[in-house]
Amino acid sequence: MSTAPLIPDNAPFSPEQRAWLNGFLAGIFSRAPASGSQLSTLSSQLIPLTLLFGTQTGTAETLAKQAAKEAGKRGFAATVLDMAAVTAAQLAQHSNLLIITSTYGDGEPPDNAKSLHTELASATSGLSALRYSVCALGDTNYTLFCQCGKDFDLRLEKLGAQRIAPRADCELDYETAFTTWLDTALTALSGSELARDKPLAPTPESPTSAPTSEPYSKKNPFPAPVLLVRNLNAPGSAKDVNHVEFSLEGSGLVYEAGDALGVIPHNCPELVAEVLAALGCDGEEAVTTHSGELSLRSALTTQFDLGKPSADLLALFGETARPELHHVIDVLLAHPGKNTAPAAFVATLKKIQPRLYSISSSPKAHAGQVHLTVGAVRYDLHGRPRKGIASTFLAERALAHGTAGVFVHSNKAFRPPASGDTPMIMVGPGTGIAPFRAFLHERASSGAKGKNWLFFGDQKADTDFLYREELEALQSSGILTRLDLAFSRDQKEKIYVQNRMLEAADELYAWLEAGGCFYVCGDASRMAKDVDAALHKVVEAAGKKSPEEAAAYVQVLKTAKRYQRDVY
Repeated sequence: MSTAPLIPDNAPFSPEQRAWLNGFLAGIFSRAPASGSQLSTLSSQLIPLTLLFGTQTGTAETLAKQAAKEAGKRGFAATVLDMAAVTAAQLAQHSNLLIITSTYGDGEPPDNAKSLHTELASATSGLSALRYSVCALGDTNYTLFCQCGKDFDLRLEKLGAQRIAPRADCELDYETAFTTWLDTALTALSGSELARDKPLAPTPESPTSAPTSEPYSKKNPFPAPVLLVRNLNAPGSAKDVNHVEFSLEGSGLVYEAGDALGVIPHNCPELVAEVLAALGCDGEEAVTTHSGELSLRSALTTQFDLGKPSADLLALFGETARPELHHVIDVLLAHPGKNTAPAAFVATLKKIQPRLYSISSSPKAHAGQVHLTVGAVRYDLHGRPRKGIASTFLAERALAHGTAGVFVHSNKAFRPPASGDTPMIMVGPGTGIAPFRAFLHERASSGAKGKNWLFFGDQKADTDFLYREELEALQSSGILTRLDLAFSRDQKEKIYVQNRMLEAADELYAWLEAGGCFYVCGDASRMAKDVDAALHKVVEAAGKKSPEEAAAYVQVLKTAKRYQRDVY
């Protein structure tokens, strides 16, 4: 049997698309010979499509694969590519492009999108043959909402590419907006009824066996029993960090070290009571929610976000966005006595969104359980105390409530080394220690022999040394090869994890040269930037490299997935 490719090298597809098509068509014709006319007809119906994803936690990658599956049903030959694997010059080789990207930190691109983002910013060559659309993922609680997606959209337009569908700026509850954008973009790119409405191959029929219950997921969270909430700080600490344990028994949910857990929180009862008082309601009024009819009190507790006011809420009260109107309660208190119907009020509120937390347990070490390390957020603003909805729900009420809705959010971009022999360097101050507790437990349970180095820091050693006993035991057992600590307020001069990195530059560089992987977890806006800068300086000093050479060295680490970050 001939092994010649079905799609020739001179076909109008990129190498990646050509490889995909050859595999796809080979599968179709593996049991029956195909005529030249059959191949010609099929290949002429296939529309090349490239899907690029920029992701920090895996959501954009998941959506890109979902989009590719849908595109395949509509007659596209879809190729999903990581932005890290594509250069600006290579975009000119593609004809149809859909970009799905998140934004994190202070309007920054995800790690895997940074290189392409930078290249496009300085590119001058035209992309007039490229048709594209962008789906941007973001969170309106951040000032630079969806900034990375906006950057890609505007830059491609300036380089001459043709926008075939408007950019979609998706909030945390992105499903409807994403589906609408994808349908619009694919319809615009197809240009034919065949591509829009006819799948290439028949869709397999559903099994005739009895239906099974819907698996637990973001749309159907598992009511996980809360087993333990334990404060990790000693008396006198300025912080309230809690170790939280859930049971996953009977859920069917599985996770890996490096994944995140989505938690569906409830609003604080005191805040709900304030909102009801400001509305002049007793809370028993019936209102309609996405879960059906509920009492107003129950709806405000479990269904609606009482954080940042929506544009619809501001409009209802004749308001504009102002810094002092930080939360929904601020808008209500700014308009005392205003007669607002409960139904009209809740119609302006957003749905409570899940909060993602880095998992701090390994399923190999804690079968049937999942652990989190969560710092409770409490602060004063404009003369009022404020609370983080999920962090204080877990700290104050979850144990008494008994259960919390949870789901697993896979993060394939943040995993311990595939080989247990690979050295591992982890930088995780504060609650950033969470995934590294999981990594260390994973290695201990699997008998991995690779060296492990942790940089941990917080405010004070006496009160904020999270998991001290565990870490010291891991160090005594030899699992944790080296532990470098930085407690910023234990001396006059503040010392941070990046300072400890610079002090250990020679050894840190030696671990990297030995094939070590470098991990960072924690605050994106300050810590992660400082750690990144320190890593460059380590490579410059210990590797005797110029700043440009050090930057290239670090980029190689990123490309090889040896520099991974879980930042927020």
